[in-house]
Parts: sequence; structure tokens; C-alpha cells
Amino acid sequence: MDIRIGIAHSPREISFESSQSPADIEKAVAEVLSGASGHLSLTDVKGTVYLVPATTLSYVEIGAEEARRVGFVL
Repeated sequence: MDIRIGIAHSPREISFESSQSPADIEKAVAEVLSGASGHLSLTDVKGTVYLVPATTLSYVEIGAEEARRVGFVL
């Protein structure tokens, strides 16, 4: 699952693949936006933890899982 996180006042975004379900990610983002948590914490497939302060969170894009393609694309 591809995740992209936009950071306020930053031209770059955080982009990584996660093994978490879309429902888990959406729940974590909702908790941050409601004020229940001060930061968003997500983990990628390699185990790296990403912490984003709630005050700098611009957007979170949750992509669909896509099977890896093998071979040539015409």
C-alpha cells in the first residue's frame, strides 16, 4: 500500500509503502485530526517509523495495493 504525506511549508512529501491496512491508516489520521494524538505515527514495510506532528500535517494519500508487474509494458 502506497502512502504519501504532505507536510505544511515543505515542497517535498513523505512517500513510502506500508503493510498496514487502509482502515488502520485512516483511523490513525482521524485520531490526529481530532486532537487525540499530537503526532501521526506510521510504519513502512521495512520497519521504519515515520512521526509527523499534527500541526504540520497537510494531507495523507492512501493508495491502492497494486501487484508488482514483471516484464515489458507496451
